[in-house]
Amino acid sequence: MSIRDQNLEVIAPVFATFKIHQTTGVDDLKDVNIGQPLQLTGNNEIGPITAGGQLLGKLVALTLSDKDNGSRVATVQIGGVSATVPSVGNRVVGGTTGTVKQAPALTGYDPAGGAVARGTVLEVNGSVDCVILLN
Repeated sequence: MSIRDQNLEVIAPVFATFKIHQTTGVDDLKDVNIGQPLQLTGNNEIGPITAGGQLLGKLVALTLSDKDNGSRVATVQIGGVSATVPSVGNRVVGGTTGTVKQAPALTGYDPAGGAVARGTVLEVNGSVDCVILLN
């Protein structure tokens, strides 16, 4: 009998609900953003992560779809987040659109992190994605 692969994203997930940041009256998050990393943009408000931004979590649901009218809120997974290609054991910051990247090294005793960096990379799947524990 072989050891079964673990899906770390479903082990004790933690979710939170946030308002969606708007630019000129239009939500900054759309249906295509589901699964992407997010950052705080204001009081209980979230938007897409920016380059070097502090990771909050992964968008898992919106209350309405793009075609529906009305004010939407977002459900964010704030534990066990998929992202892109940092090294195991290091921390992450915002990368290019819809991704995170390994945080830059700040000092000899801080290999990847600092005040903005967050999470611990638990598993890397080649150059496709990784699993991050938000801590």
